[in-house]
Amino acid sequence: MSQAKPPLSASRRLQARAEALLPAGVNSPVRAFRAVQGEPRWIARGAGAYLYDVDGSRYVDYIGSWGAMLLGHAHPAVTAAVQAAAAHGTSFGLSSPEELALAERIHEAYPAIEMLRFVNSGTEAVMSVLRLARGYTGRDLILKFAGGYHGHADALLVEAGSGLATFGTASSAGVPAAAVAATIVLPYNDLHAAQAVFDQEGAKIAAVIVEPVAGNMGCIPPVPGFLQGLRALAANAGALLILDEVMTGSRLAYGGATERFQLEADLFTLGKVIGGGLPIGAFGGRAEIMRHISPLGPVYQAGTLSGNPLSMAAGLATLETLRADRPAYQRLEATSTRLAAGLREAARSAGLAVQVQSVGSMFTVFFAEEPVRDFTCANRSDTRAFAAFHRAMTARGVLLPPAQFEAAFVSLAHGDQEVDLTLAAAAEAFRAVGSRA
Repeated sequence: MSQAKPPLSASRRLQARAEALLPAGVNSPVRAFRAVQGEPRWIARGAGAYLYDVDGSRYVDYIGSWGAMLLGHAHPAVTAAVQAAAAHGTSFGLSSPEELALAERIHEAYPAIEMLRFVNSGTEAVMSVLRLARGYTGRDLILKFAGGYHGHADALLVEAGSGLATFGTASSAGVPAAAVAATIVLPYNDLHAAQAVFDQEGAKIAAVIVEPVAGNMGCIPPVPGFLQGLRALAANAGALLILDEVMTGSRLAYGGATERFQLEADLFTLGKVIGGGLPIGAFGGRAEIMRHISPLGPVYQAGTLSGNPLSMAAGLATLETLRADRPAYQRLEATSTRLAAGLREAARSAGLAVQVQSVGSMFTVFFAEEPVRDFTCANRSDTRAFAAFHRAMTARGVLLPPAQFEAAFVSLAHGDQEVDLTLAAAAEAFRAVGSRA
């Protein structure tokens, strides 16, 4: 006699319904958990360092809305600010005082951002800043780095080919060859390759765009001198340096990676933390360049919901909280350092070759023999072992980004209790992975 099948969990029921209406049942690919052969989690609520799914399970959360939740989930100051703003209206399509207030806070954190414009996502910020760079310089070529993710605009959905530098080959169907033909891709952390390209194409390059700390091939820090070298190469060629701080902005310091590494650039993109978890993006930099944006100049950019009052309120509350508590970054660093050290020790005790790479409150566990310094190295890591580790951690109540090539994030809501829970889970998860080898 066959036994009745156990009832589906609430998450599985929702996923089955969603797959009839949404591609793979999700609105962003990585949420499908396919890279780790896992099951999508449907989240009911977040509080502090934790997420709670619709089945009642609790997880220590290191996704953090992909880096946006630096203060943790449902922070009282942010929640109150959004509620107050919503009571006055959710969208005006006209200017509001909060736009100016948040712009002033960003300028304070980033003095090099002399003027800026708000948009609604990191992708939109990058798309707009590249148009501005080309319009300002009168040049077409853009230089980016393999594994660096700058949103899903056509011109940057490109990966490296063979040789020193490769003019773009689209890495997504639906992207015309012409859209990426003016994009050059180089290995991250390879200043010699960048020098060679500038020697050959420098007069045609409009801009170099780079994540100061790579986050979408896992957390990969810049080698000493790499970013400073790019600054010099761009300046000498009359090209612009764009720092994509959508992920690192106001996370690695109040002034982001720019402050942490004492960097100089012409243009910047921001997102995530500056919106406190609501949709936002921004681009800005030298006033001389920004004055080329319409209606002051010939480079067109517009957006109905840009400067949305709810996003402005959440972002302003977040930056005001950080501004009033600068030692918060020291606490964040201490928590992250203890977590990374504990993960390394847990892996070592399990006899596994693991690299735990971290910068500030960003980290990634790579199953690799050597430190990972670029996309080629990242691709050599053992993604099957990571998938097994991810599933084991999820089963033990710790939620990591469901892909080897996504950075994880610590928030100010994470403390000793959360680190202890994570390290206890990791010790068991690493042993489980090791036993399968």
